[in-house]
Amino acid sequence: MPHLPDVVLWSIPAFVLLTVLELVSYRFHPDEDEQGYAVKDTATSLTMGLGSLLFDAGWKIPIVAIYSFLYELTPLRVPVLWWTVPLMLLAQDFFYYWSHRGHHVIRVLWACHVVHHSSRHYNLSTALRQPWTSATSWVFFVPMVLAGVHPAALAFCSSANLVYQFWIHTERIGRLPRPVEYVFNTPSHHRVHHASQGGYLDRNFGGILIVFDRLFGSFAAEAERPVYGLTKNIGTFNPLRVATHEYASIARDVRAATSWGDRLRHLAKGPGWQPAPRTEPTAPAAGPESAAA
Repeated sequence: MPHLPDVVLWSIPAFVLLTVLELVSYRFHPDEDEQGYAVKDTATSLTMGLGSLLFDAGWKIPIVAIYSFLYELTPLRVPVLWWTVPLMLLAQDFFYYWSHRGHHVIRVLWACHVVHHSSRHYNLSTALRQPWTSATSWVFFVPMVLAGVHPAALAFCSSANLVYQFWIHTERIGRLPRPVEYVFNTPSHHRVHHASQGGYLDRNFGGILIVFDRLFGSFAAEAERPVYGLTKNIGTFNPLRVATHEYASIARDVRAATSWGDRLRHLAKGPGWQPAPRTEPTAPAAGPESAAA
């Protein structure tokens, strides 16, 4: 198949340049309603981004092996042509939607994705705050490999999707023209996704397109100003704790659970799930006979 470039690596200089330009823009055109940049927060985001590059290089080895094995099993083949690449990008964006949604509603997957939502700021450096355990996503894209999409073509589509999402992590861009807002994921839509208010939680999971959110009932338009971060913020800039804090929280809950069912539910239910409090049985009220006795 034709050689496909590593879109993420080629885009790193643009990431750096655009982040610097956005940072400088706050110096010359500050906005008291916008979060802007903070030194410790930005340093943590950059550290998480660099770490993700290193860890992803390791995770790719078993994932590529699994994809290659499955690709050899299927008789189907999708050629890499000028007209098939847009279709593969569309398919990858569809499965990305479900992967992203799954990482919000299944706690063991959320433990990976929570890293990206852990900043209380929203700027281009936030886009670089990536998890170190991203091997949790591969299973969602197995249907594409079984349909005959070469693993290298899937990697290209995934990288293109990730690069697209960089520019939407900003408060410096307001709403775009209505046709763009209706079809594509935009800064306005993604600000909603990163907000911690109740009405904004678990909304706007799209990667490149927002149409899947509209189709599957997870869309919310930006109305009130978003408050960024988690419903319970972690209050640390330590990269190791940022990367692992939810796994540690799951381990504590699993250890404290009183049944295997609750242990499994701590993994598979949503991030806020807790078992119902147990109530002690009450003694029956004393009747006339017992009172007389």
